[in-house]
Amino acid sequence: MNSPLRARLDALAWENQFFGVNSAIVRFADDAGELTAEQLAAYGRVQAKIPAHRADLLNALQQFGFKLVEGEVDLVLSVGTENAASSVVVAQAADVPVLREMAAQVFTQSRFRAPWYRPADSGRFYAQWVENAVLGKFDHQCLLLKKGDEIQGFVSLRQLNEREARIGLLAGRGAGEQLMHAASLWCQQRGLATLRVATQISNTAALRRYIQSGATVDSTAFWLYR
Repeated sequence: MNSPLRARLDALAWENQFFGVNSAIVRFADDAGELTAEQLAAYGRVQAKIPAHRADLLNALQQFGFKLVEGEVDLVLSVGTENAASSVVVAQAADVPVLREMAAQVFTQSRFRAPWYRPADSGRFYAQWVENAVLGKFDHQCLLLKKGDEIQGFVSLRQLNEREARIGLLAGRGAGEQLMHAASLWCQQRGLATLRVATQISNTAALRRYIQSGATVDSTAFWLYR
């Protein structure tokens, strides 16, 4: 089956190695050829992310057998003059085992969940993410909120360009406000004006926290899998 969808398929090398799957992602481009069922059939799983308002893309992908996995909200915050809690410190390699365990327990419901992935895959993925953040891979740094020697929460951050940064992971029951302040200060120290963060549409607690911290919705999207 052919469609008017112009896109290419890019193999997801890191995810394929990590999860042991053969998957790709749809990259929409006006100069690409038309997407075909034969191209899709070469992969065991294909992902697509589309703007939530693009009903035409949603309908076309569903004709190829794509199913809705989750909605995503991207928020943006203008960095102000917040002060971070004195108990916020930069995570070190020695913190990795505890952080991996925390991430595996917190991030169990993501787009890497069953039935598309094995039940433990989501937690395993985010455990690796936080370890990489501590080591400065992908995200540039991970900040910890501590009470004594106990880690109460963490936030990972990545500088996108000379003006913007993005929160990768944020976790800590009751610690969201302090962690958002810490993220803003991290941006201030680097001369960055904008902080971005994304979350699932269904994660109303995170949405409330980000909005209460001054963030506004910048865009919404849908993730679909085939």
